[in-house]
Amino acid sequence: MMVDTQVRPSDVTKFPIIAAMLDVAREAFVPGAAKPVAYMDAPVPLGGGREMLDARNFAKMLDALDIDRADQVLIIGGGLGYSAAVLARMADSVVMLEEDEAMAAEAEAALAADEVMNAAVLQGPLAEGAAKAGPFDVILVEGGVERIPDALTDQLKEGGRIAAIFMTGRLGETRLGRRIDGRMAWRFAFNATAPVLPGFEEQRGFLL
Repeated sequence: MMVDTQVRPSDVTKFPIIAAMLDVAREAFVPGAAKPVAYMDAPVPLGGGREMLDARNFAKMLDALDIDRADQVLIIGGGLGYSAAVLARMADSVVMLEEDEAMAAEAEAALAADEVMNAAVLQGPLAEGAAKAGPFDVILVEGGVERIPDALTDQLKEGGRIAAIFMTGRLGETRLGRRIDGRMAWRFAFNATAPVLPGFEEQRGFLL
């Protein structure tokens, strides 16, 4: 029902996305108290000010990224592993980076229970990415940003894609970036909002 009422009506019709989201039990990747609302048309609270993206925005980000079966994917802020489970069914390999140690441990356990063999969970600062595991064809930033550090986009292969929700106050928009000739080219994808992830805040200082 989630796919039929939230994903397909949002013009997401690519078979690999639909098939993967139908195959993954979303409630297996949310906190126990949130299981009754796992499939609702809203973000799922993960605790600590973090959220799992709602199905519509998540699916539309995957649609914009145009995932290929041979792609190597990096997920920034993967929470309890739902996005890693979905992308593992669509791509060649997935590296999920999570800053919260407890979330990373839960994600690893949930992915193992789901018998996902081509996804690895790393724990560390989100804004630093996972350079030692890269470079990547695709980077999905699963949350809001005010800025994207060069250290992260430098982990994209030439022609690689990145999607993130750029927040300005309470307003946000998803942008798709592509690395071309060593530089990033960005375009608007669709409107969306999400809490800003740790390390992706705009650096503010005092004006003299």
